Amino acid sequence: MCSHFHAPEPRQLAIAFGTQPEGDYVTDLWPGYTGAFVRRHPHADAQDDAVPRYDVSAGTFGLLPFWAKSATLARSTYNARSETAAEKPSFRNAWKKGQRCIIPAQCIFEPDWRTGKAISTRIARADGELMGIAGLWEWRRPEDPLKGEGLSFTMLTVNASGHQLMENFHKPGDEKRMVAILSPAQFDEWLDAPVSSTMSFLRQYPADRLVATIG
Repeated sequence: MCSHFHAPEPRQLAIAFGTQPEGDYVTDLWPGYTGAFVRRHPHADAQDDAVPRYDVSAGTFGLLPFWAKSATLARSTYNARSETAAEKPSFRNAWKKGQRCIIPAQCIFEPDWRTGKAISTRIARADGELMGIAGLWEWRRPEDPLKGEGLSFTMLTVNASGHQLMENFHKPGDEKRMVAILSPAQFDEWLDAPVSSTMSFLRQYPADRLVATIG
């Protein structure tokens, strides 16, 4: 499960998605911090180039559903298991409404326990390009229990058993998990696909397209 990642700088997001981020965010992310995520622009029109295709917004890393009473919930909702997200109270509203997003990352960090100690390991795309992690987003309304309007997001994960790289991480005996990474060719389909097709995108990313380094 990924609790730490580095987000791209605003200029990198502008190059990748054609628009400047809305709102301030930090680039060294932990649960509860404010990070950048990408949605389909609500007024996007393939026939109108004046409207951006994407909306890059700032939100809390850790999904905060409408019933959340404390922002500390983000510490346990920063990842969502793809197999159960449609049923879990924290995620089912976003899943049902098709509130999918892309979480851009320069890299993620996972603990390697093979020496008996947790060694922080940086994982990135082997080609140096940005990762696009599949996620869900939620909007908190002013009248909801947790006062103050705001956006939040979570990363979707899949089982990593058998993955040549990602099965090396996390404590011995724990289930091996990894974030669901999308290829750029899938970005538009992921944001626009019907809810019934959501699971078809959530697969292990090829190990030979990733690289891991210590620290």
